[in-house]
Amino acid sequence: MSTLSRTSQAKLHDIAERYVAGGKNREVPGLIYVAFREGGQPIFEHYAGCRGIEPGTPPMDADTICWLASFTKLVTSVACMQLVEHGVLELDNPDQIATLAPELRDIKVLERAEDGIFYLVEKRGEITLRMLLNHTAGFGYAFEDEKLAHYGQPVGLDDFCGELSDLLRRPLVNHPGETFQYGTSMDWVGILIERVTGFTLEEVFQKYIFSPLGMVGVTFYPTDETRARLAYLHRRGPDGNLAQRDHLYAKPLRVKEGSQRDEIFCAGGHGLFGPPAEFRKLIGMLLNDGLDLASGARLLNKATVDEMFKDQIPSMPRYSNESVPVAKPHLANPTPLVPMPADHTEGWGLGFSISHLPSETGRPAGVGSWEGLANLFWFADRENKVGAIIASQILPYGDLHLLKCADEMETVLYREILEAGTS
Repeated sequence: MSTLSRTSQAKLHDIAERYVAGGKNREVPGLIYVAFREGGQPIFEHYAGCRGIEPGTPPMDADTICWLASFTKLVTSVACMQLVEHGVLELDNPDQIATLAPELRDIKVLERAEDGIFYLVEKRGEITLRMLLNHTAGFGYAFEDEKLAHYGQPVGLDDFCGELSDLLRRPLVNHPGETFQYGTSMDWVGILIERVTGFTLEEVFQKYIFSPLGMVGVTFYPTDETRARLAYLHRRGPDGNLAQRDHLYAKPLRVKEGSQRDEIFCAGGHGLFGPPAEFRKLIGMLLNDGLDLASGARLLNKATVDEMFKDQIPSMPRYSNESVPVAKPHLANPTPLVPMPADHTEGWGLGFSISHLPSETGRPAGVGSWEGLANLFWFADRENKVGAIIASQILPYGDLHLLKCADEMETVLYREILEAGTS
């Protein structure tokens, strides 16, 4: 299947355009959608709406630059597993982690007494690279974890300030290996990659991932030229209306080119900017078991990709319907975003979520997926050799308008794929 049928393409086009119709009252300012096979070649690609909600902003197109946020984690995971394949990093060697990052050897766990007083205790176990990749090392995000957010006050902890010093100030919120909690551990994976290689994460990504895959314009270092193509970040107010807002992750956008780049922390958990559709090349490589069809370059062995897509936390499943409040609701909506069955669970691989059950849109179990804070989403279905990306620039995370659009489009996509597979 080189492209979808004209009927399916027309349906997808109409869905996307419906969500961006209506002037300043439209549901979504602009969106990017691309579906692709294992080579990363699009079977459907569409850019709808504009880079901003205000009149006169340029249209969304293939050159539009977005803050990719936690899409970055996927690249960090691939770079990490390349080093694991070469024996440079080890998944289950806590001594190596302690040597490369003494900060993680000495880090304490944050606890709070009944009277509200915070105190730090010794951790009960040591941190491994596998724990960092599967979010069981004990870290949290201050925008989500109320305990961590209050601990950082009155100054506050800023997950997106672009400063390494903020990351180094943070204690653990859980003991290593005892529970899953999504947090800043992928920033630490990035630090480990830099320390063991002697290169910046930008240099590692460009040489070993972006260049072989032909991923253009994805970087920790936005230039004046790329800033001119930046999509506006938006906020959706309590009344449901959208407005343009100052950028949340502004430091890399304010630093000038040249020596000032040294001030930018290459955050392996959220620091990349670029055209979201370029990630189809990376995800397409994973769909093809680590081999890039376009260049013939093998970035990972099949066994490594298999391990990345294996549920690493079978003893601590993530219950989809569990109520999880957020400390900073202007950045993220509390979960569940939509009601789910009480027994609906998901797992976690080496860098991303793993589905346990089929979805109503047509995804089977075992699909890898994740997202970015500004409402960007990707998935990789190895069983059907298909992936897709939908991207916008809206806060808070979990925008129900975009999620509904994504589900509608995914349902059309899978209807054709599954029908083609049975014909």
